[in-house]
Amino acid sequence: MAGARHDSPSGLETEIAGIQWWHSIDLGGGVVTPGTKTAEWHAEELRRLALPDLAGRSVLDVGAWDGFYAFHAERAGAARVVALDHLAWGGRIPDLQASWEERRPDGPTAFVFEEDPRWDPVGLPGRAGFDLAHRMLDSRVEPAVLDVSRDDLEPLGRFDVILFLGVLYHLRDPLAVLRRLAALCDDMIVIETEAVAIGGHPDAAAIEFLGTEDRKLNGDPTNWWSPTAAGLLALCERAGFARAEIVGRPPVPRAGRRYRYRAVAHAWR
Repeated sequence: MAGARHDSPSGLETEIAGIQWWHSIDLGGGVVTPGTKTAEWHAEELRRLALPDLAGRSVLDVGAWDGFYAFHAERAGAARVVALDHLAWGGRIPDLQASWEERRPDGPTAFVFEEDPRWDPVGLPGRAGFDLAHRMLDSRVEPAVLDVSRDDLEPLGRFDVILFLGVLYHLRDPLAVLRRLAALCDDMIVIETEAVAIGGHPDAAAIEFLGTEDRKLNGDPTNWWSPTAAGLLALCERAGFARAEIVGRPPVPRAGRRYRYRAVAHAWR
């Protein structure tokens, strides 16, 4: 990808500074966006994800946000890349979370981001980072504003590789969404998610519910589920994937202890 010019360095700096970045994206010319996820964080994530060779393949990035992984797939030689998002593009997530904090007395399940007055599915304020990076990188990644839980995904076509990173535990019905993605997948899906290891039960196929106030992970109203490694594999199999495996070795806490971590799974059609 060839870098696209901005009107001036100061104009670019001003535009970058006005965006709430989640990803640190190298825009070229020594400019890297100031994401909550640092460049070092992304490098470690890429190592843990153990992505397949993407050259010449079609890739769907679900929950793309600022687009780091969609742009990575494009740089890796993918023939077609679609960046899909809905939640992170329709509003500035920190602002929406602050609004939820103001309403917490109403209960942990009473707040839906899409019902907040700051939600803007037309203006898409949360897509500003993706759009800027897309322009500066002269990218061919195709943005798709869709709710992966409800909207018709069939017009997107089919994909060799689906990236499903940091999304599963935000879904109220993760099994239904995995089934929808399996229907679009010709080869494999890469899943990265919040997970839990339960001491004394290393092979338990379980999913912890995070919907109660005392277990609302990181104070985020969109965090709903935390599967065990075996639970994540079972979800993949029930969704229609023929084979699934955990990448790396899950932690083994002492009996009676619970350990939260980030799990990675590969599943094949």
